[in-house]
Amino acid sequence: MPLFEEIDSQASPLGQISLRKRRMPAFGDRDIYEVKLGEEFLMSSMFVDAEEALSTLGLAAVEGDQLSVVVGGLGLGYTAVAALKDPRIAELLVVDAIETVIGWHQDERVPLGKILNADSRNRYILGSFFDLAVEPSTGFDPACSGKKFDAILLDIDHSPTEYLNSANASFYTTANLSLMAEQLKPGGVFAMWSQNLPEAPFEALLKTVFERVDAHVVSFYNPFQQDESTNSVYVCVKA
Repeated sequence: MPLFEEIDSQASPLGQISLRKRRMPAFGDRDIYEVKLGEEFLMSSMFVDAEEALSTLGLAAVEGDQLSVVVGGLGLGYTAVAALKDPRIAELLVVDAIETVIGWHQDERVPLGKILNADSRNRYILGSFFDLAVEPSTGFDPACSGKKFDAILLDIDHSPTEYLNSANASFYTTANLSLMAEQLKPGGVFAMWSQNLPEAPFEALLKTVFERVDAHVVSFYNPFQQDESTNSVYVCVKA
């Protein structure tokens, strides 16, 4: 069995995006999937703790049943699959701007595609999360303009100050976060992943929009560094 395989590589609006699979003998009999944009690593199935925690921590702050939830950023599907483990979820909209990434899941070229495709609660939405977020009159669901959601879970940029695309920077303002918050029901939750430890200026910005803001540090073992690594998840509750 080859130790490395490039499964697919396609042009996208953000640059060349590729899906790769590798095996590392030191880590045993497991396939490790990776997504790269140009020369930049976006996602690895070796480190998924924080992506899953985005769902578990975010949804833990939501009250009620029959939840309607948006996930911004499909990646390798770990945030979406973790969300669907919550039995209260009635519908999950997974928004991604790159058609190729959605196609990898629909065609089950990535391991979690089969789980997402088999769950009738899941729906893929092709579009820019950041464009849809600031248009509450139309919103995230093309089948229902102006729909409001119980939770919006975001994992696209590397952090609130390090962007996948420089155009995303304009989202992180009181005005645009407030437009996104209009798409949440009262008591709804916005949660966001970051590769960095919590940043006080961003917490202060979130507090200009949300009634409650909590920042969680998620630790996980990094075998490359043979040490603990950390990401963070911001969980914000609307009044």
